[in-house]
Amino acid sequence: MNLKRFGAPVVLAAAAALVLTSCAANEGGATEPTESASSLSGTINAAGASSQGSAQEAWIAAFQTANTDVTINYDPSGSGAGRETFIAGGSDFAGSDSFLNDEELAGEFASCAPDTSAIDLPVYISPIAVVFNVDGVDELNLDATTLAKIFKGEITSWDDPAIAALNTQATLPATPITAVHRSDDSGTTKNFADYLFQNAPDVWDQKPADPFPYQTGEGAQGTSGVIEAVGNGVGTIGYADASKAGDLGVANIKVGDEFVGYSAEAAAAVVAESPLVEGRDGNDLAIQLDRKTTDPTHYPLVLVSYAIVCQEYADATQGELVREYVSYIASDEGQAVAAENAGSAPLSADLSAKVAAALETVK
Repeated sequence: MNLKRFGAPVVLAAAAALVLTSCAANEGGATEPTESASSLSGTINAAGASSQGSAQEAWIAAFQTANTDVTINYDPSGSGAGRETFIAGGSDFAGSDSFLNDEELAGEFASCAPDTSAIDLPVYISPIAVVFNVDGVDELNLDATTLAKIFKGEITSWDDPAIAALNTQATLPATPITAVHRSDDSGTTKNFADYLFQNAPDVWDQKPADPFPYQTGEGAQGTSGVIEAVGNGVGTIGYADASKAGDLGVANIKVGDEFVGYSAEAAAAVVAESPLVEGRDGNDLAIQLDRKTTDPTHYPLVLVSYAIVCQEYADATQGELVREYVSYIASDEGQAVAAENAGSAPLSADLSAKVAAALETVK
């Protein structure tokens, strides 16, 4: 059964849009941190992963309550746009469900001090939900191969024998499938594709990347766009951060010999057992997720979302402000706020300590 759901040209446009989330965040219901006198002041502009949207609203509201002279704006423009904006100097940090690739790391970061680079710091762990809207179907089981064929366009009807074989108790209609994917460059897409690439490589033959790789289905902008398209459609299926699943049906995925629903704990278990990416700076904490588990207490369709920050900022004052905010969101208190408001899984004690140590070096 499903477990409980959790409650260049782009730079100028993204920078102009950054103010949107701060206002919304001030209206959020985040758990407030302990009130204390704060000497921090200034404005942080950030952009990126829409998966972090609910968590960022809660984090911003709480941090600004404790630091009344600080303003934080987060534009949930998508992971790819967020990285581009940060690299070009249009924001102070990026939120991204994809860590920086080798090409990006080899380039320059306009907000960082000369001859320095950026680092990836995990701050948000969440399951990816496979959401669906099919008349008469409340429960849906899918394995990786069938899911890959649906999104690749090889399975096109809900009563296909491959789906029926996994759902013997369901009455599946002869309704065409509309598979909804992200139209923007998305780290959620990359994580979804990585799960399929690792578990159904004979079908999903494109290496994981932020753009959706096939000319199939229907594209939608951002997490909210996917949820809206699935919810308003007929015979629809999509993928999105679990915090936004709402009242949509959510498929169980096959892990080992069982079909399991998502939970924060099951997603976190996969992250805890996955190694860091090799060959990177010691402060870069990019994680190479191992999604081939057969343990049904694990949920391998998971994303890790990062705060991408400068190792050293060109403006030291701005660097201090970013360090303090990201330190808050990665702290036990910040992680509890995200868990309460976005249903995310808190960082493990070991990973949290590594993030804290890396942040101590940011300046």
